[in-house]
Amino acid sequence: MDHTRALAALIMFLLFYATDSVGDFTALPQLRRKSQVTGGLCAHLIESAGFPCTEHRTKTKDGYLLGLQRVSSRSTIVRGEMGLPVLLIHGLFMAGDAWFMNSASQSLGFILADQGFDVWVGNVRGTRWSHGHVSLSVKNKEFWDWSWEELALYDLAEMIRYVNSITKEKIFVIGHSQGTIMSLAAFTKPDIVEMVKAAALLCPISYLDHITSDFVLRLVKMHLDEIILALGIHQLNFKSNMGTQIMDMMCDGHIHCDIWLSAITGKNCCFNDSRIDFYLEYEPHPSSSKNLHHLFQMIRKGSFAMYDYGMWRNLMRYNQPKPPVFDISQIPTSLPLWMGYGGNDALADVIDVQHTLKELKSKPDLLYIEEYGHIDFLLSIRAKTDIYDNMIRFFNSVQKVSSFK
Repeated sequence: MDHTRALAALIMFLLFYATDSVGDFTALPQLRRKSQVTGGLCAHLIESAGFPCTEHRTKTKDGYLLGLQRVSSRSTIVRGEMGLPVLLIHGLFMAGDAWFMNSASQSLGFILADQGFDVWVGNVRGTRWSHGHVSLSVKNKEFWDWSWEELALYDLAEMIRYVNSITKEKIFVIGHSQGTIMSLAAFTKPDIVEMVKAAALLCPISYLDHITSDFVLRLVKMHLDEIILALGIHQLNFKSNMGTQIMDMMCDGHIHCDIWLSAITGKNCCFNDSRIDFYLEYEPHPSSSKNLHHLFQMIRKGSFAMYDYGMWRNLMRYNQPKPPVFDISQIPTSLPLWMGYGGNDALADVIDVQHTLKELKSKPDLLYIEEYGHIDFLLSIRAKTDIYDNMIRFFNSVQKVSSFK
């Protein structure tokens, strides 16, 4: 497709300039961002919708300062009967705002709060709503020396520990896309999974070797991830000055944003493309080049494993020539799982989801929607009736069963 080739060229151009304003979210006058960034996520999106919200901060074992938000119902009656805690984990190039992009009746974060859940919103390192590092600046390359492996074993682990320490309860975890990669990896670790009551995974990913996204496959074939690292680019910041200008160009008549998203994620049936300008005021958030490289390793190798440093560095780091795998058969059968996936998802392909299901020892509750793409599970205007009501029934049934034990 001609537009795919054009997009690949534009993305390459973007990434060459992606660090021209490292970490500077306030100096960008373009359409694709909020004009003034003041306060946290609570003030930006949640309190203005009428939901009580408090900001929290915690520190990972490797020194990153993560932001979390705690959201409760608009109803004082519901707030007085606060339910079990649920932690929301976002996907790649997203942050906690992704759960609040639509109306209160359509966005999962709002829906859960109004249903009485004690909603906690996670934001991984490097995103706008997290708070840097105890000693490293975002301008240091060391700040960006991580992939989804660290997001799983440090960020998600610390978020779960923090929420557990505050609420004194085991928690429900909900992940989307990269959030499911993090979750499945983390759940293989007994010290993490013991704090989790149940999990719901939207567009679950542990394998990526059957993705059908022509756009992504072209970038993998180009070895774009390796080129970026070789050029010494460590942060992928699509909110840099040059990145913002290119996104404006891509979404203002040259290539419609819904076509661009479909080229990457698969055709989305039910997401409101008239709100794209609003979405892009918040998304995308930064990530690391190493993280992109790790994801592309998954596509090339067909494995769910730790970061591959090459044979010699693997020997030094892991004492073996290949990186250790995350063995999802080690996820305990006592952990209730729910998974929702779609027939039009070009990233969490049905074949790869089936591979994940085959390796799990447990039998998750499944919801398959043929016409849904990758973004629909987050932003579909029909998501409440198509997905979230089913998921909430699952959580309620888990709680009901555990209350009789």
